[in-house]
Amino acid sequence: MTVPASDELPLFLQRDGLLPAPALLAAGDRGLPRTTTVFGQEAWLVTAAEDVRTVLGNSSLFSTGDSLPMFRSDDPDIFDIPGALLFMDPPEHTVLRKMLAPRFTGRALARWQPRVVQIINEHLDALEQAGPPADLIKHFTWQVPSQVICEMLGAPLDEREQVQKLLDASFDFTISEAERATANEGINAYIHELALRARANPGADLLSELVTEHGDALTPKNLAAIGATLLQAGHETTADMMASSVVALLANPDQLAQLRADPTLIDKAVEELLRYLAVVQINPPRRATRDTVVGGQPVSSGDLLLVALPAANHDAALVDEPGQLDITRDATHHLAFGHGIHHCLGAPLARLELTLALPMLLDRFPELALAVEPSALRFKVGSVVHGLRELPVTW
Repeated sequence: MTVPASDELPLFLQRDGLLPAPALLAAGDRGLPRTTTVFGQEAWLVTAAEDVRTVLGNSSLFSTGDSLPMFRSDDPDIFDIPGALLFMDPPEHTVLRKMLAPRFTGRALARWQPRVVQIINEHLDALEQAGPPADLIKHFTWQVPSQVICEMLGAPLDEREQVQKLLDASFDFTISEAERATANEGINAYIHELALRARANPGADLLSELVTEHGDALTPKNLAAIGATLLQAGHETTADMMASSVVALLANPDQLAQLRADPTLIDKAVEELLRYLAVVQINPPRRATRDTVVGGQPVSSGDLLLVALPAANHDAALVDEPGQLDITRDATHHLAFGHGIHHCLGAPLARLELTLALPMLLDRFPELALAVEPSALRFKVGSVVHGLRELPVTW
C-alpha cells in the first residue's frame, strides 16, 4: 500500500505535524470551498467556528441521517454502520441519547475513577518495565483508553487486539472502500455479539445495565449501535489525544513547566490541548433539508456540508493567537467534541482519562523526553482521527 503525502489528501485531512495544515486554515478566506468527502460525495467545506456551530447546532436544517453511503448488512438486526448513533436524526437519536447520557455525567463516571487510576498505574508500571527508550503509544497511551472502554462495555481484554485491527481499518482512508467496508462489517458483527451476550448474561458493564434497565425497549440492533458508537468514539480519539498532548507539551517546555509548577492547571490544560490539537478532523457530513445560507454562501436543499473541526478550533474569532498553546487560557468553548445534539457523548470520559493520565505520567517520569528528533516523528496520514504511529520516549 502506498501512503499518500499529506498535500495529496483532501484538504480537510491535511496536517502539518500536530496541527492543521496552513492550506486548510486559509481555505475559508473566500467563503465555503467545495470539497469531496471520503466517500466521493461533493460537499461544501465549512471551516469558520461560527459557521461550524450553525451547521452542527441545527439538526432539523442540517440532517445527518442520510448523509453518507452505508455499509449494508445481510442481518436486519445489525446496524448498517458502526457508530450509528452519530448518523441518526431525532426522534430515534433522542431516545437512545437519553438512555445513554446519564451514564456519562461526572457523577456517574465517578464510580469508574478508582478503576481508571488503577489501569493507568498498571500501564505506567509496564512502561517503566519496558525501559527507556520505549514506545509510549504501545505501552501506555493506546492501552489505557482501550482497557477502560472495553471494561465499561464488558468486552473481554483478550479480544481487544482483534477489535483494534478492525477499528484501525475503519478509520483508514488510505485503503480501499471495500477494505473499510469489510472492517466495518466485522465491527458490526462483534458489537452485535457483545450485545447478545449482555442480554443473555447481564453483568456489571454498561451494556448489561442498559439491558437490565430498558429491557425490550432496546433491540439487539439498538444495543449494537450504542456499543459500536462507544467503542469507536471511546478509544482511538482519547488514545491519539493522549499521545499528541505529550508531544505538544514537550514541544512547548514553557507550558510544560507551568503545568508541573501548578498541577491545578490540568483542567484548563486539557481543554486547551483539545482545542489546539483537534484530533477528530471532521464530523459526519450534514445534508441541508431546505435552501439556506451558510457563511454568506447560498446552500441548496440536498447539498452536503462537511465541517473541519481543526480549522474551526484555530479560527482567530474563537481565540486569540490560535496557533499558540496556552494552558492558562479559557478554551472551554472549543469544538473538539463537536456541537449540538451530536456533541460527543463520551466527552466527560475523555476528560477524566486525560486529566488523570497526563499528570500521573509526568509525575512518574519527571525527565520524560522524546527519544528521537521531533522531525523523525511519524504521523498517521489519511485518518479521520489524527495521531502518531509511534512515540519513542526516554526518561
